[in-house]
Amino acid sequence: MNISYNWLKEYVDFSLTPDEVAAALTSIGLETGGVEEVQTVKGGLEGLVIGEVLTCEDHPNSDHLHITTVNLGSGEPTQIVCGAANVAAGQKVVVATVGTILYSGEESFTIKKSKIRGVESLGMICAEDEIGIGTSHEGIIVLPTDAVPGTLAKDYYNVKSDYLLEVDITPNRADGSSHYGVARDLYAYLVQNGYKTSLSKPSTDGFIIDNHDLDINVIVENKEACPRYAGVSVKGVTVKESPDWLQDKLRIIGLRPINNVVDITNYILHAFGQPLHCFDADKISDNVVIVETLPEGTPFVTLDGVERKLSDRDLMICSKEAPMCIAGVFGGLDSGATEETRNVFIESAYFHPTWVRKTARRHGLNTDASFRFERGVDPNATIYCLKLAAMMVKEIAGGTISSDIKDIYDNPIKDFTVNLSYQKVNLLIGKHIPAETIKNIVASLEMKITEETNDGIVLSIPPYRVDVQRDVDVIEDILRIYGYNNVEIPTDLNSSLTTKGEEDKSYKLQNLISEQLVGCGFNEIMNNSLTRGAYYDGLEVYPAEKSVMLLNPLSNDLNVMRQTLLFGGLESIARNANRKHADLKFFEFGNCYYFDKDKKGGEKPLAAYSEEYHLGIWVTGKRVANSWAHADENSSVYELKSYVENIFIRLGLDLRNLVVGNLTDDIFSAALSVHTRGGKKLAVFGMVSGKIQKAFDIDNEVYFADLNWKELMKAIRSVKIKYQELSKFPAVKRDLALLLDKNIQFAEIEKIAYDTEKKLLREVSLFDVYEGKNMEAGKKSYAVSFMLQDESQTLTDKVIDKIMSRLVKNLEEKLGAKLR
Repeated sequence: MNISYNWLKEYVDFSLTPDEVAAALTSIGLETGGVEEVQTVKGGLEGLVIGEVLTCEDHPNSDHLHITTVNLGSGEPTQIVCGAANVAAGQKVVVATVGTILYSGEESFTIKKSKIRGVESLGMICAEDEIGIGTSHEGIIVLPTDAVPGTLAKDYYNVKSDYLLEVDITPNRADGSSHYGVARDLYAYLVQNGYKTSLSKPSTDGFIIDNHDLDINVIVENKEACPRYAGVSVKGVTVKESPDWLQDKLRIIGLRPINNVVDITNYILHAFGQPLHCFDADKISDNVVIVETLPEGTPFVTLDGVERKLSDRDLMICSKEAPMCIAGVFGGLDSGATEETRNVFIESAYFHPTWVRKTARRHGLNTDASFRFERGVDPNATIYCLKLAAMMVKEIAGGTISSDIKDIYDNPIKDFTVNLSYQKVNLLIGKHIPAETIKNIVASLEMKITEETNDGIVLSIPPYRVDVQRDVDVIEDILRIYGYNNVEIPTDLNSSLTTKGEEDKSYKLQNLISEQLVGCGFNEIMNNSLTRGAYYDGLEVYPAEKSVMLLNPLSNDLNVMRQTLLFGGLESIARNANRKHADLKFFEFGNCYYFDKDKKGGEKPLAAYSEEYHLGIWVTGKRVANSWAHADENSSVYELKSYVENIFIRLGLDLRNLVVGNLTDDIFSAALSVHTRGGKKLAVFGMVSGKIQKAFDIDNEVYFADLNWKELMKAIRSVKIKYQELSKFPAVKRDLALLLDKNIQFAEIEKIAYDTEKKLLREVSLFDVYEGKNMEAGKKSYAVSFMLQDESQTLTDKVIDKIMSRLVKNLEEKLGAKLR
């Protein structure tokens, strides 16, 4: 938010420099990002002087140019070629001398010595728009005869420098979103730091009602969305350009002047933080304003010419016949004051922040008014700002105040009451602050002390301080005005002993697995927990109704909490692939969030919501590329499987105690799931379906693994690492070639093998799969290797044959296997 240094001084008395003001505001929580010197006219009219045209003759080589000599107040007259039709001898004019920089919007050009049609020209006689003091280009500026040649144009036009403070307003500080709001805080700082100062604002004591010739009634149908609505009529106004002082104020802070009536509302908005709206009173049918909601889908054309479909939750300002304005957000196309307007109705209201915020998001509108309404304006400033606006309209645009103030305020918003304990202040701040200092600070922040004891005070907090409703909020205010730098760092260090818990173990293992994956060529990614709700439309695994919806989403792309890490990783893959980086290995740790509507409505409001910590792994593109030692090789699901199994092994899980099964869903085209023997799902991994890949415009196959970290931590809770010597006795390997049905997977063979021999069987591995010629229809051949080892003795052929016989028998009985 732009704050004018000179404007600020109208409300608070101080002698600080602009840089000192910026430092003071930053120290009390209104962080000021920069200080920039500005002028009401861009360039400050530097290089421009007042001149007198001594002679004016026609150019011999042009039918519209003139050769003039101009007295610039010193030295010989200057020759200037001028093309304006209205230039004449004896005029007082504004001259841009050689070297002067003139501005046209964001562009600029420098006046140089030049020849025009063969005649030397040493400057330029200027029009209004060429130097930025107006918009006319009909001819050069002709000044009154008493203008003195040689006078600097910046002195003649009284161009003053100002300083623009760029103040970053945090969402909780709605009270600081105006010049007076910033002045209030600066005043408290000055008082605390011993400066002589005062705080004031314009008086409205001169407000009087001239007549009742334009009485407009107000009806508020929805008092939840509009707790307070006030208005007054001004009759007989003349809508035209604003006076220079008002235009200059708006230009300094980056606003474009429109007309005197609209400029007054913008002035009060930025002066006191109260949005106003001026309606053309002649367009208010039956002289009645109705504050209400309209049926869903009602069309409404806003000031920008766009037709919008209204929601039944959009609060509207209406006349008897038609809607005129989206309350607190945007005006209608025909509702505002124009040059044809003769009578105006000025609105000043307090709209409920939530209603305004949702409407603004719904229509994608973000205006200066909605910015303030949705954060909470001061309901007690409504009438003051309305009176001030009416007085300014009367003074600047003429007319008479022609109605009583209509103020609909059935349930006044009360001050917040806070009990403040001195002991708690000192405990939280970490320093003893005298009670008198505390009372002075809260008083300078317009908090009223209603009760006082030796132990503390009871405060009445004005409703414009929406961020101060608890004692800790008051303590934060006290500390920022007292000064964070005034709280010394203690020399004592207090600590407590704690023992490592499950969270510490989980964090340590996350780092361990991260290092393992990075060592395998992976990069860690971190995606937003907010994601696009449309990703879940039509899914069975992650149905949209299980998404945690945001009540106030920033956009449709960030309107739900993610149910899976998958889509964030796919976004990262698509972004990299579009930049010619298609061979990728990613992993991410993060929470996933779920909503269960069946649990909603009980005694515990959060029972319907849950979150789980997951590890996501993505592999896509080529595993080997552009290597002189190895042919290019694509990544595969088997590569992903090895990464998942290595994670299980690193965590201490025994793969023989895990149950692996086929998985069919709408996320994967082919996948496996991994469970504990107790049925808890630890992981799923496989090939992402083509439909989802197409939605993200990804060409290469993507292999994705989703590991439930929470369940993994439970599964290894009882795992203990044991160390033993390497066996002195050799291992024995036996191979079997098994003929099986095509639908049987290796995981089934592996499970039967480990169940058959739990003591001596160390490893089961698949080293060949054959399908094709000389093979029975519907059959395939697995070549499986079994490793046996006894830690206490060398295995004999008798023992080995006995084990292998049992293995073959079980495989035949349970899978119908045959030896080839």
